[in-house]
Amino acid sequence: MLFAERLKKLNEKHNELVSRKNVPVECDHNLFIRYAYPVVTADHTPLVWRYDLNPETNPHLLQRFGINAAFNAGAIKWNGKYILMVRVEGYDRKSFFAVAESPNGTDNFIFWNRPVTMPEWGEPATNIYDMRLTAHQDGWIYGIFCVERKDPEAPAGDLSSAVASAGIARTKDFVKWERLPDLDSKSHQRNVVLHPEFVQGKYALYTRPQDGFIDAGNGGGICWTLVDDMANARVTEELLVNKRYYHTIKEMKNGEGPHPIKTKKGWLHLAHGVRGCAAGLRYVLYLYLTDLEEPWKVIAEPSGYFMAPQGEERLGDVSNVLFSNGWICDEDGKVYIYYASSDTRMHVAVSSVEKLLDYCFNTPQDGLTTGNSVKTLNLIIDKNLTLNSNGQ
Repeated sequence: MLFAERLKKLNEKHNELVSRKNVPVECDHNLFIRYAYPVVTADHTPLVWRYDLNPETNPHLLQRFGINAAFNAGAIKWNGKYILMVRVEGYDRKSFFAVAESPNGTDNFIFWNRPVTMPEWGEPATNIYDMRLTAHQDGWIYGIFCVERKDPEAPAGDLSSAVASAGIARTKDFVKWERLPDLDSKSHQRNVVLHPEFVQGKYALYTRPQDGFIDAGNGGGICWTLVDDMANARVTEELLVNKRYYHTIKEMKNGEGPHPIKTKKGWLHLAHGVRGCAAGLRYVLYLYLTDLEEPWKVIAEPSGYFMAPQGEERLGDVSNVLFSNGWICDEDGKVYIYYASSDTRMHVAVSSVEKLLDYCFNTPQDGLTTGNSVKTLNLIIDKNLTLNSNGQ
């Protein structure tokens, strides 16, 4: 009887969570609207994943497969539904992919019955995570994700050194996946994103070469490379697109988020920047714009961050972190920005292409020094004082 009562309460609590209506929270800056509740958390995962529901084999109704976090989700609009390819992490620290879908993009995200069974390629991966989804011009939906394996050259007893590569797979239904060879690169590659259109008759990738698994080292920032065939993708030459700078939000690392959105004025990019501080690494999100015909050329980049962790977003497994690898642009220009906070949960913020372009073109660039920042601020002040003196 206790089993049945506990199961009933678990079901009621879970159903209440996944059906909860989300609430928009107005922001003074008017650039985007955050929503009050996370859209996906570990508690959103199905009970049938976490519990053995047989009273004979689990009389105390204990959790058998613990879910630690649900975060860093790729995103796509598919069959009229808002699809998140969620990184789900178990208590065992292993991540896997699972699909959650919503009818409206802001709440009622329900996980599909089973996680993704991703075929292996080469040496089996210890961990896979952070998939970017791209519906490509060639008709396939591609998923590119980080593949982590133990560093075979690590000294004996070193159980933390790892090698990162970009795994590549494609699908038509998010259930059956064709695994392709990992991206062939001389560098560690973690944040690799497929451009949605052919460029010069080739597939185009945004890469982020690193000297090590964690440290960018000599890696200058977000790069661009062309490949002939995604079934045998190889990095032969990387062109630096969006570089790192000293004493900025991206001085330590930066990386492309989801694939860019095509607009009338250019390709709109969402990326993350990383800097060091007394509390550790701080991850924030920023925007930049590249040319329509030459997507490797930056034409606008506002200074500073677009979005940073605030309130409860700052707390979690890896605190002080915002990360995004998924956004969806509807036909009406509304943009759903899906972002994870502190490697723990998924949120949504909503903006529009019009606002984001305004922000990119009309927000001053980073002058890279205090003196230039003050000059920029004084220009804004002078303009406003002139308006006031003219009675506007």
